[in-house]
Amino acid sequence: MESSKHYFYVLECADTSYYAGYTNHLERRVNLHNQGKGAKYTRGRTPVSLIYYETFDTKREAMQAEYRFKQLSRQNKQKWMKKEE
Repeated sequence: MESSKHYFYVLECADTSYYAGYTNHLERRVNLHNQGKGAKYTRGRTPVSLIYYETFDTKREAMQAEYRFKQLSRQNKQKWMKKEE
């Protein structure tokens, strides 16, 4: 069941900026962002594309990953996203 998983995800907005977030239902959350109902940050920056995500067993772990990611420079964010390849 998808809702038992916790996701840290990164979107690339139409202006090429990144938005990082947490959800327990990835597809629904990305759709909400594209409908302008996701987050204030992404509202004026649609369409957004899911460019990266990680799956965690707990909400806490996913939110810790989101927090760590948000502390990074854009260059280091790009490195973070490439480490999974």
